[in-house]
Amino acid sequence: MVSISGSKKLKRQMAPQFWGIARKDKRFVITVRPGPHKKHHSVPTAVFLRDMLKIVTSLREAKTAIYSGKVKIDGVVRKSLHHAIGLMDVVELENVSDVYRLVPTDGKLLKPIKINDSEKTKKLVRVTSKTTINKGKMQIGFHDGRSTISDTKVNVGDVCLIQVPDQKILEVIKLEAGNHGLVTRGINAGQIGKIESVEEGTFILPKRVILSLEDRKIEIPADIIMPIGKEEPVIQLK
Repeated sequence: MVSISGSKKLKRQMAPQFWGIARKDKRFVITVRPGPHKKHHSVPTAVFLRDMLKIVTSLREAKTAIYSGKVKIDGVVRKSLHHAIGLMDVVELENVSDVYRLVPTDGKLLKPIKINDSEKTKKLVRVTSKTTINKGKMQIGFHDGRSTISDTKVNVGDVCLIQVPDQKILEVIKLEAGNHGLVTRGINAGQIGKIESVEEGTFILPKRVILSLEDRKIEIPADIIMPIGKEEPVIQLK
């Protein structure tokens, strides 16, 4: 009988490059299940521990750690090998002093970086939707699948600095000229530049951002830019 949520495994040749797995070691690797992030924009918890951090040497060791509740993602214990870890997620491991955040770096879609312990409750989330509900309240949807009800004034494309796991909005960073932006996908992934202007979309073209990098200016779709602050990032990204 076919699982309603899809296959639990993936051919290694089809896995994203940033997973860091050996392509010809075996035929299959476990994959992510439907959840907070898109399949090819995230990494399953077991692969994260075994192949990205290399703190376990086998899938069996990863199972033991995960099923024992030793992995926290955004402050919540996750006991699934297939849970999707994606952009800006914060990972804590029991009995390990280091705390990790996944960010785009050097053209790679996701890479774990070590962050200060004081930052493990902070996360940047991009606003992907907003809907007016009862009594003028706004339901805001974020890039990692979470949503919250708030009267905070935001637009799609803006970024919220939230406190995890309670999702309290601490600050709103607008997608506007003058702010600095982080490229989240593509060959420029991980680059940080100053937003020169935001071009509204047309019938043919999507909404675009003119971003000034060190020695050049690029025009890229607005949905792969995260504004991160005025002068410097509001959280640790390097």
